[in-house]
Amino acid sequence: MTPDLLSGRTALITGAAQGLGASMAQVLAAAGANVVVADIDAAAAETTAAGLPTALGIGCDVTSEDAVAAAVATAIEAYGSLDVLINNAGFTRDASLRNLSFDDFRAVLDVHLHGAWLGTRAAADVMREQKSGSIINVSSMSGKQGNPGQTNYSAAKAGIVGMTKAAAKELGRHNVRVNAIQPGLIDTAMIQKMKPEVLESRIAEIPLGRLGQPTDVANAALFLASDLSSYLTGIVIEISGGRGM
Repeated sequence: MTPDLLSGRTALITGAAQGLGASMAQVLAAAGANVVVADIDAAAAETTAAGLPTALGIGCDVTSEDAVAAAVATAIEAYGSLDVLINNAGFTRDASLRNLSFDDFRAVLDVHLHGAWLGTRAAADVMREQKSGSIINVSSMSGKQGNPGQTNYSAAKAGIVGMTKAAAKELGRHNVRVNAIQPGLIDTAMIQKMKPEVLESRIAEIPLGRLGQPTDVANAALFLASDLSSYLTGIVIEISGGRGM
């Protein structure tokens, strides 16, 4: 880890109180970033932030235009700039096409896709003026391949890819980069709930032969957040161990 890779820069990460978001917050903070940990659970966000060198935990409902704007404003007020935004907030409500309610379909799109759009738009307003910035949208391999029982989640994650590319084309002339990451099977609490035989069969499909770790995702986010990726925009990095090639 290069401790000064993001020195003096500010990163706002949504859905960062736990899981992949918390891992990204830890890795970016270790690289020197001021981190704003935003989450629907404000208390959990504050707890996660308390364990980081320079961080602030706040509540944020990413489906609320006002709440997203307030999160961006808080980051600027606290640290003077907004240099990195990671649209990570999300959840699942899985069900077969026959059994999935419209409300559950819409709820997943609201948080993942609409939330990422609100975050991208709010961050772009700031980054456009400062002529710099990196926006990272968290998609999923489900958005590339599709998963049975996840028509809502797969649709939202696929939409994030299209939105990322469109925003990258709009914002490139302002030196604002917009990229996406697509995690595959990552060793999180959700994955550990899978039946052992199902999990084993999924791991057998991975050329690298193992689950990914949250830090594998966080390190990719760090790369896209930093100047190491200064000539990359509109790309999608698959973090899947080769599964889904």
